[in-house]
Amino acid sequence: MQLTGFHHLTAVTADAPRNHAFYTQTLGLRLVKKTVNQDDVSAYHLFYADGLASPGTDITFFDWPVGRERRGTHTVVRTGFRVADEAALTWWEKRLGELGVMHGKICQRDGRATLDLEDFEGQRLSLVVDAAGGDAHPWEKSPVPAAHQIRGLGPITMSVPKLAPTDAVLTKVMNMRRVREYALAADGAAGPERAVHVYQMGGDGAAAELHVLVEPGATPGASGAGGVHHVAFRTPDEAQYGAWAQRLVQLGMRSSGPVDRFWFRSLYFREPNGILFEIATDGPGFAADEPMATLGEKLSLPPFLEGRRAAIERGLKPLVTS
Repeated sequence: MQLTGFHHLTAVTADAPRNHAFYTQTLGLRLVKKTVNQDDVSAYHLFYADGLASPGTDITFFDWPVGRERRGTHTVVRTGFRVADEAALTWWEKRLGELGVMHGKICQRDGRATLDLEDFEGQRLSLVVDAAGGDAHPWEKSPVPAAHQIRGLGPITMSVPKLAPTDAVLTKVMNMRRVREYALAADGAAGPERAVHVYQMGGDGAAAELHVLVEPGATPGASGAGGVHHVAFRTPDEAQYGAWAQRLVQLGMRSSGPVDRFWFRSLYFREPNGILFEIATDGPGFAADEPMATLGEKLSLPPFLEGRRAAIERGLKPLVTS
């Protein structure tokens, strides 16, 4: 039983309209689902992905009126986006500079060409060349040329003060393999200061790599805008989803138990350093309730919230402002 890579990553924004503009117009992702947080319907839950809303390509945001995150350990600290080649990175470096987006220089990290950047709230992102990137599904309405569009998530980096407890969950509960390590300096360039341990899931390349940065003595982070809420891992079908739910119970892992999000099924639990994990199914998918051609154009609600649509819509701000 193997997880096949990342399903999505969910972060926090305090400015949904500006967030929508950045991820669709600056990064060129497609808004594939405009919905609400199912546990807090006053907040948007926005899903940005590739042209076909493929599992493993989604970065999602809860829109909450909160202050900025406090950076530190016990958190996900960087979200990687895969691109096709170094020509794409060169194109992106020029584009980010022209648009005034905070970014670094193209560098080599863990054997891959990488370009770090931050969104307007300090969300830490990277564009990463991945030779094992798999199929690409460009969005035809993206402002980014198809050859340079983001192809999906990976790798994702989390920070912990102690490796051993997290390693035990990743390898003994989640069946990941610890495959290598590399060094990361304080400025993000390769160096001796901090060790990063790479864990491989059942898929190929960066799309299936969780990087664990070990920072003993670092200050714990605190959630807020610009931070990450949770990271979700892929399981392909209902049968394996059920097996994961049973496995967590058998191994004594406290979890949410099965949760039906309508577009996918979820299990939530925290690894020992407090970072929230989710296991999510590939299906039914975002086209379960609206046509693929018009995904994200209207507010979509799961069936159990449909009766409250009018009140929910009144409480949400427009995503596009004049």
